[in-house]
Amino acid sequence: MRETILITSPLEAEHVARLAAFAPDRVEVLYEPDLLATTRYRNDHKGHPLTRTPEQQARWEALLPRTTIAFDLPSAAELAVMPKLRWIQTTSTGVGQAVAKLGLIDSPVIVTTARGVHAQPLAEFVFMALLAHFRQLDYLRAEQRAHRWLRICGQEIAGRTLVILGAGDLARGSARIAKALDMHVVAIARNPGLVREHGALFDEVLPNAALHEALGRADAAVLTVPHTPETERMIDAAAIAAMKPGIALVNIARGQVVDEQAMIEALRRGHIAFAALDVTEVEPLPEESPLWDMPNVLISPHSASTVEGENGRITDIFLHNLGLWLEGKPEAMRNLLDKPRLY
Repeated sequence: MRETILITSPLEAEHVARLAAFAPDRVEVLYEPDLLATTRYRNDHKGHPLTRTPEQQARWEALLPRTTIAFDLPSAAELAVMPKLRWIQTTSTGVGQAVAKLGLIDSPVIVTTARGVHAQPLAEFVFMALLAHFRQLDYLRAEQRAHRWLRICGQEIAGRTLVILGAGDLARGSARIAKALDMHVVAIARNPGLVREHGALFDEVLPNAALHEALGRADAAVLTVPHTPETERMIDAAAIAAMKPGIALVNIARGQVVDEQAMIEALRRGHIAFAALDVTEVEPLPEESPLWDMPNVLISPHSASTVEGENGRITDIFLHNLGLWLEGKPEAMRNLLDKPRLY
């Protein structure tokens, strides 16, 4: 059977060419850049709001019924006219909620994710933020602007306890850097007894029930868990109250994992000394949110994972999986989404 891949979000021509050259006798690649959104930045998977002429829309709609494989998630309206679709390769890791909203949980359509692509850039963001906080970057900048040379006693990150919510790929990225900086790393996991290839990076792996105890001794906490019913508002008012006073919090998971109002109140009184947020409960963050102007908050517009090599690495995963798909081994593909669990 000849497979037809439809690229549904912007992708650089060099990566399209790699897909087209992979198995040209068995795979047709449909790539119509003028029918896709124009990008706002490199590796942008959404682009500017899309408008098509009637002629362009007709061309796009003619591609959908032919598609057997989609590179990135189609819309619900598009899925309704894609009867041959059997596999979707997404460009993100945390796609469970989006897949559920599209009604694909009970569908035979296989979904694979970009897991593994974003661990390193997100870990770099985590430690950019933590090092800036503990080594007092804002203070040093202010003193430099004031032309003041007054020696200070700083804080070190070595020897501190880092609690990571989650023990998967994103946790691996942060734990690896934490261990290089001589931190004590505690992972909170749904299944603490699971054997993990990167398990040696964690000094402790504790169950969800131990979350409050772990937060009580954490100098910093990093949230890496997917958004599921189990993790929604996992960091609630009770969890925040259990935190060690002066904790630093970094969220690279999803905004819905945190009770945002409880976090804001804790930041105001200094119980949470610092928060770096790549995600928020509502995105874009509303203009009226107090988080924008809080001096102990760093806001990143859900961009910490987006770096120059992102699309190349996603294409690598897709090509690996495409080879297995053509061999009739979909069960061996990387990053198969466990749809009932949403990750």
